Order: sequence, then structure tokens, then C-alpha cells
Amino acid sequence: MRMKRKVLIVLAAAAAMMLQVLPVSAEEAGVQAPSQEPFLTTYTVQQGDSLSAIADKMYGDRSAWKKLYKLNKDTIRDPHLIYAGQVLKLKAYRDIAFDHTWDYAGNAAITDGMARLYRSDVKLRKNKTICINAGHGTEGGADVKTLCHPDGSPKLVTGTTAAGATYATAISKGVMMATGEPEASATLRAAFFVKDELLKAGYDVLMIRESDDVQLDNIARTLIADHYADAHIALHYDSTTNDKGVFFCSVPDSESYRNMEPVSSWWQLHDMLGRCLIMGLEGEGLSKWKNGELEMDLTQTSYSTIPSVDLEIGDTVSDRSDAVLSSVARGIRAGLDLFFA
Repeated sequence: MRMKRKVLIVLAAAAAMMLQVLPVSAEEAGVQAPSQEPFLTTYTVQQGDSLSAIADKMYGDRSAWKKLYKLNKDTIRDPHLIYAGQVLKLKAYRDIAFDHTWDYAGNAAITDGMARLYRSDVKLRKNKTICINAGHGTEGGADVKTLCHPDGSPKLVTGTTAAGATYATAISKGVMMATGEPEASATLRAAFFVKDELLKAGYDVLMIRESDDVQLDNIARTLIADHYADAHIALHYDSTTNDKGVFFCSVPDSESYRNMEPVSSWWQLHDMLGRCLIMGLEGEGLSKWKNGELEMDLTQTSYSTIPSVDLEIGDTVSDRSDAVLSSVARGIRAGLDLFFA
């Protein structure tokens, strides 16, 4: 374990020297960060309620009663004794809507959905907000087109959209996993593991979606992250069928693309974030594909004004057990710790 940590530290230092750039916070980069005020809501206890029943009703998880109790210890002496009319504080969060006055907002086509910003309740908070974007999951998104790049230039690398195209699918349906599970469902489950790990570690978390459908396309998701987070991680599974390992989509080595704003100001930090995340995942025992990078001019990184990556955490046949997803979550947390160190 000590050797693994030493390897991670050495690799992180090497990546920083190679890029000759240090990670910065949104504040240091001149990007408005979200308010750090508590995001609280309340619930009035009804006749017959219990903490587990309230946790199930409000969070969809009966076992979350312990967190509910911890948040309300000032008013609840015994977690088995609550009373009708009692007002409880719920997990700190607030909903985030798309703002049509933002730069590039006119390029987004599907903007009616809401993201949710959670505030960590641990004592030693990081004062960093991480956007976790569970890939896909927008009903009707595959039928809408948006500009690939903010300046209207053509796409460079073929992915879901072919090179040379100026418009791309607003948000695709994703692939089908070998088990028959839609990718959107698989990425959402992974996102919940990452969310829990990051909140526990003191990061605030901006969840782009927490259900099967959120009406936010790729541009809308990116702009919400740009304005409310310090880093943006989109979770995906690759379409291959050989359990190829983890990798991230790096910024293409193209002078014209790297000179286009906002890519010009941010591409080095996009790649630095990706490399740190791969290091963290390797530290948790996950295998990486080749060197852990695949060049791709994604809509996400084309519009990002914070460090931002598409992280492929496996492919259609990869193990998606709870144990593996826990390792993925810990690896992402370790990678973020390296990035912000």
C-alpha cells in the first residue's frame, strides 16, 4: 500500500512537470464558484413517521436515516422517538437551473432540466465543488442537433459524430451493456457511488442527473458545471466488448482547436485532470487502456471553462459490481485529491 501511494505521488509530479501547469481553483481562474452557504430544506414529521420511512420517502434509501439523525441531533435525542409536527432538516442541497444569459447558452437546445448541488456535511470540507455528470439520460436528445464547437468549426475526430460535421447529436442514447442494461442506467449507478465517496471526503457535489431522464443536453450540462463547479467529470462506458480498461478523452493535438476559446485557456488543465483521475483509478487496482488517453474533441471540453473530462470507466462487458464501483469512486476521489493538491 505504501509503495502504491509513492508511485501515485511520483506519477502526479511527472504529469505536472510535463504539462508545466499547476491545477487552479475556479476562483483563481476568475470563474464564479457556487455559494458556500448551507443548502437546507425541511420536513414536518407526520403521524406514523419514522426516520427510516422519511429517509425512504425523501432520499429513496431507508438506511439514510442515520444521516438524517446526524443532521438533526440538536433536536432528536433518540432516533426511535420523533413526533408529529416536529420539523427536521434534510440533507443540504439546492436545485440548479440553466441560465439563458450565460455565454454560449444560445447553443444549447435542451435546457429545461435541473441539476442538484449537494453540500458536504463533514467538518473538514474541501471547499471544492465537483460536477458528476452521468452520461446520457435525456429523453429525445438523440433527435436534436447542436454545434460541435462554439465557433462553428468542424469536428476533428470521429466519435459518435463523424469528423467534418459542424453539428452533433445534442446528447446520444449511449450504448447497450452486454447485460442488456442501457449505458445511461449504468453511468447513473456509478455516479451515485462517486457522489457518496466525494461528499464523505469533504467535496461538494453537483449532480447533473439523479434519475433516468433529465432535460439537459451536453452543452447545457457543461455550462451548468462551468458556473457552479471547480471540476467536471462525465462518466461513460466505451462501446467496445473486450473490457479494455479505463481512459479519458484528451484534447486533440490540433493547433486550430487548441487556439479556439475556451479550449485555448483550459485544455492543459482538462488533460491534467484526466491524468490525475487515471492515476487514482490505477491506484485502486483498475487497469487502464494503453496510456489511458484517447484524443477526442468532445462537445463537453469544447465548451468547458473549468477543468473537465469525459472519463470512460470501462466498456460494455466490464464488471459493474458494487465492489468495482466502490473502487471507481475511491479512485476518482484520489485523482481529485492529486489534482487539487
